[in-house]
Amino acid sequence: MNKEAQPILKFQLSAGVSLPEYANQGDAGFDLRSQERVSLAPGEQHIFKLGLRSEIPPDWAVLLRDRSSLAAKHGLHVHAGVIDSGFRGEWGVVLFNHGKESVTIDEGERIAQGILQPAPQAKIVEVQELSNTERGSGGFGSTGRK
Repeated sequence: MNKEAQPILKFQLSAGVSLPEYANQGDAGFDLRSQERVSLAPGEQHIFKLGLRSEIPPDWAVLLRDRSSLAAKHGLHVHAGVIDSGFRGEWGVVLFNHGKESVTIDEGERIAQGILQPAPQAKIVEVQELSNTERGSGGFGSTGRK
């Protein structure tokens, strides 16, 4: 991306909290870390406060997403994760244990990733008809399994 066009994501940090970082060049998501030690039993969720407040550019948002390793190995998934550009409060991650065993998250452990995405506000209108497409109204499973 052209450095001049690269959006700037500004953070205000609580004491002892580090800036989020991309683990590798080219990664879409930057890592977000737990600020506490918490054990999650199967079927349990917890809101992890991150010690971060932000200023996201207008018409952008941060999507909070799973870390693939926590999802694949432990069944931990992020629920409800959009940080809007107008939000100035402390970021939090809702982590839910879909697994069969308790999982302990340590302070400083990477628990989610943030992905900065364009998020323009659309003009929302009602219409009487929608244009036709090849797919039409086919939804869940309409394209088959093979």
